[in-house]
Amino acid sequence: MNTRKLQRVGGGTYTVSIPKEWAERHGLEAGVDVHLYTHDDGSIVLRGSERDGGHLDEAVVEFEAPDPTALERSLVALHAAGFETVTLSAPGLTDADRRALRSAARSLVGAEVVEVSEGRARVRTLLDAANVSVPQSVVQLQYVALSIHRRATAALVDAEDGAHVRLAERDDEADRLFAIVSRHFNRSLSSFEELDNLGTSRPELFDYHVTARQLERVADHGVGIADLADDLGDQPPPDVAADLERTADAARGAVDDATTAIVDEADAGAARDTLDRCDEAVADVAAVRDSIDGATEGGIALVRALDLVERTAECGRNVAEAAVRAAMRERNA
Repeated sequence: MNTRKLQRVGGGTYTVSIPKEWAERHGLEAGVDVHLYTHDDGSIVLRGSERDGGHLDEAVVEFEAPDPTALERSLVALHAAGFETVTLSAPGLTDADRRALRSAARSLVGAEVVEVSEGRARVRTLLDAANVSVPQSVVQLQYVALSIHRRATAALVDAEDGAHVRLAERDDEADRLFAIVSRHFNRSLSSFEELDNLGTSRPELFDYHVTARQLERVADHGVGIADLADDLGDQPPPDVAADLERTADAARGAVDDATTAIVDEADAGAARDTLDRCDEAVADVAAVRDSIDGATEGGIALVRALDLVERTAECGRNVAEAAVRAAMRERNA
């Protein structure tokens, strides 16, 4: 850091000097145009480029020998990174390549295939950050993830075959909601304008991203629990079923409370109480899992299911830790 004083020039202009070595390091010299941006968080940014975050306009990737999987993965990664237009260039795109790209674009929120030819494909994403509420996206993801987990637990207790197939579509919805949060988070790392449009700060957006990542995992754990219902055979004994339902409910409660603490900006005391409840849920699940006989076929499935329930509670603990950090940061701001 280098401190400078504002100097008044004329009646309505201020100037501030910058060290010569700073200017030279960034290719600036006397007479060149520079661009000043003010932002909602109080920052004043000096840029040599005209547009804040302008490099996010377009990404171009060239392939020598593409395949549908590589094309699809590149598109998904560049969309998550925050690029507005993605151009994938390759000689002789096949019908399978084009189908894979269109399928991938349909799974990405706001993405649209605008050009497909033998030599390239272009996908544009039209998401206006000013029309996006990241907290609301997190709340929607919270509802979807916990609904999947609740339905999966019921399927396991009832030994219901095929429940994971029926929950897969909802899991896709959870993935899409996480992708929205992730995209705007990644764009904010390069663009102050993105933060201004979202109406949030980088620390807040980071906490939302952490929370959304954990909620996506909760949804995946739910599908995994439902999948184990196929391996269970018969319904678990009533006492085991009761313990399973109780611990799964506590794990979901931990996730729910922790997410609410992030979205509602809980104070430090409330956030620490939430973290304590998450720790209790993790310990409770571990105790129930250790009491089950894992030597039988059904017992193996139950132990694996409780592993996923424990991971769910740990997701809540991760979010609660973020809530404690956020509350302490706010208190000491």
